[in-house]
Amino acid sequence: MTESESERLLDEIGRLLMEDDEYPSEPTLLYAQLDHNMIGESIFKELGNQLLYRWPWNERQAYALLELWEGQQGPDRWSELEYVIRDGKFEVVYIYPDEIRPGENLTERRERSLRRHFGDKPIVYPPWDEDDGLVYDM
Repeated sequence: MTESESERLLDEIGRLLMEDDEYPSEPTLLYAQLDHNMIGESIFKELGNQLLYRWPWNERQAYALLELWEGQQGPDRWSELEYVIRDGKFEVVYIYPDEIRPGENLTERRERSLRRHFGDKPIVYPPWDEDDGLVYDM
C-alpha cells in the first residue's frame, strides 16, 4: 500500500469518527485490534472529567480499518492501533505483536492507552440494551 493510500484511509477513519451526531468534536480515542477477518473497535470520547464509551456506529469505519490493516506488506504487520483526535488533528500509533506483553489482555492495553492520552478518568459505559443480548436456541 502506498503512503497516499494509507493517508487517505487514515483521513477517512478520522472523518467517520467525527460523524458522531452526539459528540462530533470531543477528543476521541479509537483503539482497534485487527487480525484476519476480525476487527475489534473501542471508541472513547473525553467529556471533562470522564471518558464516554461509544458503540461503533458506522460500518464503513470497520472496513476502512480492515483495508488499512490488509494493505500492510511483509510479515511485520501491526495488530493494534491507537487513533487519537484532538484539536482538529489526529495521531496514530501502531502496535506490533512483539510489543504486546505475554499474558496481557486487550482490556489492559486499552486502559493503559486511555490513561496515557486522557489521564486517570473514570469510564462511563452506556446501559446494555436488552434487545441486543445474545439469544441461544437449545
